[in-house]
Amino acid sequence: MLKVRDHEFWFVAGSQFLYGEEQLANVARDAQDIADKLNANGNLPYQIVCKGVMTTADGITQFMKDVNYHDAVAGVITWMHTFSPAKNWIRGTTLLQKPLLHLATQYRNEIPYATIDFDYMNLNQSAHGDREYGYLNARLGLNNKVVYGWWGDADVQKEIADWQDVAVTYDESFRIRVCRFGDTMRDVAVTEGDKVEAQIRLGWTVDYWPVGELADVVDAVDEKDIDAAYKQLGENYSLAPQDNAPQAFEESVRYQLRLYLGLKAFLSDKGYEAFCTNFQDLKGLKQLPGLAVQLLMRDGYGFGAEGDWKHAALSRLLKIMAHNDRTVFMEDYTLDLRKGHEAILGAHMLEVDPTIASDRPRVEVHPLDIGGKDDPARLVFTGSDGEGVNVTIADFRNGFRLISYPVVCRKAEAETPYLPVAKQLWTPKVGLKKGSTAWIKAGGGHHTVLSFRLTEEQIHDLAVMFDIDLVEIC
Repeated sequence: MLKVRDHEFWFVAGSQFLYGEEQLANVARDAQDIADKLNANGNLPYQIVCKGVMTTADGITQFMKDVNYHDAVAGVITWMHTFSPAKNWIRGTTLLQKPLLHLATQYRNEIPYATIDFDYMNLNQSAHGDREYGYLNARLGLNNKVVYGWWGDADVQKEIADWQDVAVTYDESFRIRVCRFGDTMRDVAVTEGDKVEAQIRLGWTVDYWPVGELADVVDAVDEKDIDAAYKQLGENYSLAPQDNAPQAFEESVRYQLRLYLGLKAFLSDKGYEAFCTNFQDLKGLKQLPGLAVQLLMRDGYGFGAEGDWKHAALSRLLKIMAHNDRTVFMEDYTLDLRKGHEAILGAHMLEVDPTIASDRPRVEVHPLDIGGKDDPARLVFTGSDGEGVNVTIADFRNGFRLISYPVVCRKAEAETPYLPVAKQLWTPKVGLKKGSTAWIKAGGGHHTVLSFRLTEEQIHDLAVMFDIDLVEIC
């Protein structure tokens, strides 16, 4: 399973010297207590490290420099506990190169009417401290996140947690490396793109490798490793030979496992987390990778079909954000346009991630009327019910554009005995007609990433961090 590096977030409170040393000590105590309790409750995916109280421009500037320098720090969380003159934050904030969350909160969640006095007011001035600080960030034109509410509430903690996932994803994006086996599918427009601009704007490194070099690695896979993988496959999924002769079935499945192990070795050896294949470029391979791709996506690798490197990178990126939970490469396959049944049936020739399966996936072998290769094994299953988000990325001459809409997902209404593929039904929440029309007008393609885990707000926050165009159809 692909792992994401450890990350942490630095947390500071803003204040000033006018309140006196005793009050500053109380600010530091409260900030540390919030950090300790947020870490202890287990609702945040990444650790918060309290770095105390910021009171001077020099101190804030040095703090922001330290944030930039430490690779493990994925972002900053600030809280104006009292009143921090915002001019102190100008230089440091302009130097910050990592995501910023402004937590507009208060240590206590109630007004102590019976005991409130000026000492209390000196210590609890978030109500206007946050507005002073917020004005400065707006004046600087920052793309920062604001989370408002009491830090101890579950919904506020969920907002912080979701933002942490986005911030880590943004950081990891600049380490994503995509391996292209072959070029994009001939004559197709939407899979093309500017790889240099992708590296500048999104951090993605996209490299080409000849399929022949992959074939050499695939051919060298040890039979004993395939034996072990075949045994493991039978434990995780149902082996369904159906009309295939037992030997032919096993040979097809074993070749897909050879592809899986070979691809994994190739990608691991050269440091890639995502890849794309193209059925028009398979020289040296006996089958189009199908089951092999599904198993690699299950393991956390990003994938794009027909040479679509943009969605290979996007699927890996969103898998990071979702902790590889029910977030999959998908394709708009066919439509149900009947009144009351309006939906998109998502599938692909072979390659859909089994993490969204509602039933036990079956390993089946069937002919594939494209690519001109041997019959490939694949996992066949039905998707799940639930709500999610569907996202695509498109490349225009003026930059990249994310396009997304929230969706309601359903299992297919019936089996498809003559279409043995993994399948998932979904409908845009705004309706199939309105959603699809807006998608088409925005330039959205047929390849997408479908996630049951991520939210529309997280996709919005990610686009803001990258400073790229986002079309939200909601």
